[in-house]
Amino acid sequence: MDPVIIVGAGPTGLWLAAELRLHDVPVTVLETREERNPHSKAITIHPRTLELLAMRGIAGRFVSAGTRIPTGHFGSLSQRMDFGVLDTAYPFTLFLPQVHTEELLEEHATALGATVLRGHRVTGLEQAADAVTVLVAGPDRPYSLRASYVAGCDGTRSTVRRAAGIGFPGSEATVWGWLGDVVLDEPPAGPLSVSGPEGGVMALPLPGGVHRFVGMTVDDLRSDRPGELTLEEVRAKVVRVLGRDFGMRDPRWLSRFGNAARQATDYRRGRILLAGDAAHMHFPAGGVGLNVGLQDAANLGWKLAATVRGTAPAGLLDTYHAERHPVGAELLRHTQAQTALLTAFSDDGQALRALLSSLIAEVPELSRTLAERLAALDVRYDPPDPGTAHPLTGTRAPDLAFADDDRTLYALMRTGRHVLLDLTDDAPLEDSAPPEGGATSWNADRHRVRLADPAGAWATARAVLIRPDGHVAWAVSAAARR
Repeated sequence: MDPVIIVGAGPTGLWLAAELRLHDVPVTVLETREERNPHSKAITIHPRTLELLAMRGIAGRFVSAGTRIPTGHFGSLSQRMDFGVLDTAYPFTLFLPQVHTEELLEEHATALGATVLRGHRVTGLEQAADAVTVLVAGPDRPYSLRASYVAGCDGTRSTVRRAAGIGFPGSEATVWGWLGDVVLDEPPAGPLSVSGPEGGVMALPLPGGVHRFVGMTVDDLRSDRPGELTLEEVRAKVVRVLGRDFGMRDPRWLSRFGNAARQATDYRRGRILLAGDAAHMHFPAGGVGLNVGLQDAANLGWKLAATVRGTAPAGLLDTYHAERHPVGAELLRHTQAQTALLTAFSDDGQALRALLSSLIAEVPELSRTLAERLAALDVRYDPPDPGTAHPLTGTRAPDLAFADDDRTLYALMRTGRHVLLDLTDDAPLEDSAPPEGGATSWNADRHRVRLADPAGAWATARAVLIRPDGHVAWAVSAAARR
């Protein structure tokens, strides 16, 4: 079996590697950087991502290393959304700098047998009918590798995407955000978030005695990319919005980012696949980028593993694009809407922000809906037969509690296999059931259980097949009898 080669050892690539190793697929991860990036672009892990980690039994490692935040913001509106009302065992966002997230993900992937090679830069690909040849500039010499499939998890400037000839259409930047990780002599008492006619700035403490300022001012509403960011510019922008610089000094990282929005035309082209930022580029509103990348990898991992091992039904790998491309398109729409609010500096814009903020406080349904979308708890994959499919089909399965078992659903999912829940209370399901080939095709792990507190469509379900990524493959309401 030729290995799968993953290009990029960021969160998406590392999670994909781990998912493939659960199925004994040989995996090599090639990373250009010789060492892990010490600067954390992402700092937020959302509830759905924590659920994915829980399905593999490692969520506790991340929760212990991070800080729970029970609320989230939409477009930095002053009224925050309450994550405590969400139907999840993780009703919070987790503050955890990306550098620590990557450390934990790499530990998980390598413990499962993934190989991570740093200082190995992919320079090109040659795709044939039965394999892909990967051209690599190694630390000692150029070389090539043969792979059954190649997954590009190598960011918005993806070498894999360009080498495969996959289009990346979208819009150019019209606003430039900025970020400064600095030391403060007079730090604020806690996190700050201020938006006004001059601009918007957020400030929050990071580990190691550093504070992060991130924001935009009216001068940043421009289509041409500004020059290199300096500490003096960051100081001036912070003073302009917040009125003081808090004794700002010793910058650790200064960066700009635009609101260009792009999406790959194809998430799969033959034996080449894209995930994470290689597949979608957007403004970092809401801190969802890392999370969507891991969710891409969760969807792709089991499908690619089954394809490599020869156990996948026809067309399975194509469903990766069919399911995740619409999610990526919604991601762009969602972040563009937040960007419009973030840059609403005019009097009219400030009035709009005030109105929406008050609605979040006054209309719980609005707050919950926005929170579910931000947390990716609302993602549902369209079933192939929507007219006859059970209401649960395609939805996310929560971490269900069982009446006669101390374990919960996610504890049954740690091997990365399909899980069949037999919810009958008398005669068990036939070995051949449920119908449509789902359970028998996947050799699912079967568990006859009773739900502790079934609600909604779960209350009438008698059999549910759950995919390795935690979405319902199908369900039936009437039990098949012997």
